[in-house]
Amino acid sequence: MTASDTLLSAVPRSPSSGIKTLARLGFAAIGLVYVLMGVLALMAVTGLGRGERASREEAVQRLQDLPAGSVLLGFIALGLLGYIVWRFTQAIIDTEDKGTDAKGWGTRLWYAASGLLYSGLALYAARLALNGRAEKGGNTSKDLAATVLGWPGGDWLVMLAGVVVIGIAIFQVYRAYSGKFQKDVNASGLSASQQQLVYRAGQVGFTARGVVLAVLGYLLVRAGQQSRASAVGGTDEAFDFLATMGPAVLGIVAAGLVAYGLFMLVQAKYPVLRGL
Repeated sequence: MTASDTLLSAVPRSPSSGIKTLARLGFAAIGLVYVLMGVLALMAVTGLGRGERASREEAVQRLQDLPAGSVLLGFIALGLLGYIVWRFTQAIIDTEDKGTDAKGWGTRLWYAASGLLYSGLALYAARLALNGRAEKGGNTSKDLAATVLGWPGGDWLVMLAGVVVIGIAIFQVYRAYSGKFQKDVNASGLSASQQQLVYRAGQVGFTARGVVLAVLGYLLVRAGQQSRASAVGGTDEAFDFLATMGPAVLGIVAAGLVAYGLFMLVQAKYPVLRGL
């Protein structure tokens, strides 16, 4: 097979295969981001850097220091865009057969929302790739909280948002140990021993994500209680909070985020995409 044949074979032949390709790129990009976040947090534990301040944007920015950094940043931007497209496809076409009742629409709206969560990071990575520099998104969560706190009953709304985030965190842990994602692992085509290893990595990863989300939810609740927008935090503040609990706690969560990143990279290699 010639080089041109190889390139042509990678070109999607239909809209369905194109979305599958975008989804796989998205899994790979998210996996790389989480591995970087976890590694930078581990650097904090070992004293090799300020990993506890490693937000997703800071993790992506570190790619600039690597060989072919601009290419990697472009891949992250394209991959995250692909993930957004796939999530919206899930929501609109209902590839998971969630239905049109209240629960089904809630799940489908969550698919779309979870995709949009990466839109800012995708834009940031694209600007870094094209211009070599980019302004960070700023304290969007703090600005939004300040606006809401200015409304009548705004403190209760911020606390409610925190409770919702904590609920999502609990669901992440539930997902880790309920076996809900094991069917995807089992359908991946991996050997039995590989499936078990990937499944355990997913459990650790989902748990670590749940811990970080729980801290973010707690910060929101505290901000509402204190009517103080500055108490709201992002991923970097969550790492700071975990660091106050001791290096062991931060190290365990950081290792969990690395495990989640590796789990997503395996999902990129062996995707299970229904309805496409």
